[in-house]
Amino acid sequence: MEWLVRTHNRLPADTPAAERERLRAAERGRAMELRAEGVLRKLWRTPGSTGTVALYECRDATHLHDVLSSLPVFPWLEVSVEPLATHPQEAHAAALAAAHGSHDHSEGYDDQPV
Repeated sequence: MEWLVRTHNRLPADTPAAERERLRAAERGRAMELRAEGVLRKLWRTPGSTGTVALYECRDATHLHDVLSSLPVFPWLEVSVEPLATHPQEAHAAALAAAHGSHDHSEGYDDQPV
């Protein structure tokens, strides 16, 4: 099941620089593990903020919670979660992609009509 997860890092401003850097490095490492496991599918920054938007693939809500709570900065994250369901248009888009060769629309650009 896919989940859209929005986070905002609320790490206190007075957190020492060394601790901030330790957490950043640990967070990067954990994110790479989750990518390798196929759990963290996509990650975007939210311009002008400490926020991110991510696409996770998890068995269920409990699995997602376990994944999110494994993040080193989880104690300071404000998190919102939206479960996603496949739209019927996706089957059509997949069929078109298969017929015309696969296209990677990972940057959000799609030449297929809506």
